[in-house]
Amino acid sequence: MTSRPEYATPGTGAMPFHEALRAAIAASGLSLDRIQDRLLRRGTPVASATLSSWQSGRYQPERQRSLAALTVLEDVLRLPPGALTGLLGPPRPRGRWLPPVGDHPDLARVWSDHQDLTAVLAALDTRWDDSLTRLSCHNRVDVDADRSVRSMTSRRLLRAEADGADRWIALYRLDAPGPLPLFRPAAPARLGTVVELPAEGLVAAELLFDRPLVRGETVIVDYTVEHRDPRPYSLRAETTIHVPMREHLLEVRFAKGSLPRACYSFRTNGLDSHAGTARPREQRLRVDASGSVHTVALGVGPCRVGIRWVWA
Repeated sequence: MTSRPEYATPGTGAMPFHEALRAAIAASGLSLDRIQDRLLRRGTPVASATLSSWQSGRYQPERQRSLAALTVLEDVLRLPPGALTGLLGPPRPRGRWLPPVGDHPDLARVWSDHQDLTAVLAALDTRWDDSLTRLSCHNRVDVDADRSVRSMTSRRLLRAEADGADRWIALYRLDAPGPLPLFRPAAPARLGTVVELPAEGLVAAELLFDRPLVRGETVIVDYTVEHRDPRPYSLRAETTIHVPMREHLLEVRFAKGSLPRACYSFRTNGLDSHAGTARPREQRLRVDASGSVHTVALGVGPCRVGIRWVWA
């Protein structure tokens, strides 16, 4: 016989939302992936990483679509209506461009489809990720005449929403496992701890600011990702945006005399590339006279934004 957690009436000593959710999931015997699948089939998709963040207490559902999914989740877990929604605390304060704290997964769960990287990335200080608002980002990928990716340069503008932020966590992932690239930060930033995961094709690095920021202060972070030989042959460039960003510009620059036959921009509706809601929307791009194409995304996230190309 499976036991069920007890729920008090809201406001009369009820257990915290995340503890009640964790207990209900454990009592249901369902994995997060199975719960995600059931929610998706009922038209209220929620990523398994988000469910994990809810039950850990790191975030709570706050947006209208998340609250709608929560009522369906109660039914999936065979709970009385309001058993979970009645335990939610008030929305957490946020500024106009402050990332919505309640609805995005953490870095460790965003960047791997194969394993939970929480323990691996614990070597990095990720505590400031939530308090740095992404105002703008320009990523440029350079493709050589041999159709290999040579490097990617990134320039982003961040704003501190709390005192003390002193670093940015940069992550880069190859399409397939191989020699991992090197991070080259531009002054005044300097390189901190670097974590390499060859089996995942993933490298993560701390880019340290020259000093801690105060709340409301902005900082420009410039760095280059340089590929080692042999450089990867690729047919796409993609950026993962796990929290809302005001402006994102992705550019791909091809060597003269080696232009692709066609280019397309794409954007998913979520982070899970296997979910039905993540089907990319594509648009044909025209290569300009300098051999470049670009796509701009405004007020987006969480999502994946990219450009793919087809060689003749």
